[in-house]
Amino acid sequence: MFRTFGVPWPEFNDGLRYNDVVKPSDSELTLIDFYSTKYKNSAPLQGWLQRIHNGQITIDGSVVTEPSTILRSGAELVYHRLPWREPDAPYLLDVLYEDDDMIALNKPSGLQVLPGGLFQQRTVLTQLQWWASGQQPDLASRESHPVPVHRLGRGTSGILLCAKTMKAKTCIAKYFANGTSLIESNSMELSRSRKISKIYRALVSGILKEDKVIIKQPIGMVRYPGVAKGLYVASPSGKPALSKVEVLERHVHDNRTLVQVEIESGRPHQIRIHLSFIGHSLLGDPLYVFGGQPRCFDYEYVDENYAEDGGYEKPTKPVPGDCGYLLHAHQLTLSQPTTNELILIKAPLPPVLQTQSEAT
Repeated sequence: MFRTFGVPWPEFNDGLRYNDVVKPSDSELTLIDFYSTKYKNSAPLQGWLQRIHNGQITIDGSVVTEPSTILRSGAELVYHRLPWREPDAPYLLDVLYEDDDMIALNKPSGLQVLPGGLFQQRTVLTQLQWWASGQQPDLASRESHPVPVHRLGRGTSGILLCAKTMKAKTCIAKYFANGTSLIESNSMELSRSRKISKIYRALVSGILKEDKVIIKQPIGMVRYPGVAKGLYVASPSGKPALSKVEVLERHVHDNRTLVQVEIESGRPHQIRIHLSFIGHSLLGDPLYVFGGQPRCFDYEYVDENYAEDGGYEKPTKPVPGDCGYLLHAHQLTLSQPTTNELILIKAPLPPVLQTQSEAT
C-alpha cells in the first residue's frame, strides 16, 4: 500500500512580490515605460496602468500611483501581484519509493510540478515543501532540499522523481543531462551509457501499423499566443530528440492504439510532439496535431485584453498546460545516487492505459 500525503489548497494563494533594482541604463525611464517594456509578457500597457493606479507598485518602500514617475538609478521597485483563486487542482500525492536521497511520487493529472502562470501555489513543489517541513522540524539545519529534478506536463500522470538533498539533485540532474548530451553527439551506445531510463504509457489516435517505431525528429520553439517563452514544436532546426515507440495493443473498433514509449532525451512535451509528428496524436490532446504542430497556426496573434488583476486573460487557444490527453510515466530505472544500486520504480497504471491481460 502506497503512503499518501497532501494538504487541501487554501481558497486564495498569498499573491507574489517581484523585486527590481533600477539599473543606470534604465534611469530616467518612467514607471509605466519600465514595466510595460520589460514585462510586456505579464500584462499589456493598459494592464500595467491599472496595476500602478491600484497601488500595487512601490519605489523604495513607498506606494506610487503616478505612471509618469521618473525612475532613478538604484531605486528598489516592488510589484505586488494580488492574491487570486487558482484553478482547481488535485493535492494528494502517493509515495512510490523513498530513501535518504530521493522520493518518487505518483503525480496525478491536472497538478502542475513547478510554479508558473496561474499556478503559483497549487503545485507539486508546494505540497512537497509542506510535507518536508511537517516531517522534518529541523529541516533548516539539515542538508535537505526536497525538489523535483525533472518535469511532467500538467496533464501527464505518473512517476515524478524528487531529490531530498542537494547532492542527490546534482547527481540525478547529471543523469538526465547525460542522456540528452549523448543524443546530441549521435552516440550509438546510448542505452548502455545512460544511468536513468523512463518508460511511458500512452493512448494514441489511429492504428499504428508498425510494431516498433523510432522517432528522431528535432524539437524547437516558435512564437505562440499565451505562451510567453514560446511553444515547443517539431522543427528541423530544433534540438535532437529520440523516442522509442512500441505497440502494446491495437483497438481497431475504437481506432486507437495503446503504446509504450521510452524517451532517451528529455525535450519538453517530447512524446506529445513526436507521436503527433507521425500522425498519431495522444488521444484527447487539445494542442498538438499532425506533424508535431499546434492546432492553431496563428503565431503572431496577441490578445491585448486583460483580466481583473491587469494581466492577460487566459488564452482562448489551446496551450501546453491544458489537460485531456492520456499519458502516464509508468516506469523509471536509475542508479541510486549514493550506492549506485539499480532502482526500479513503477507507478500503477490507470485502467484506460492497461492492456487486456493487465486489466484481468
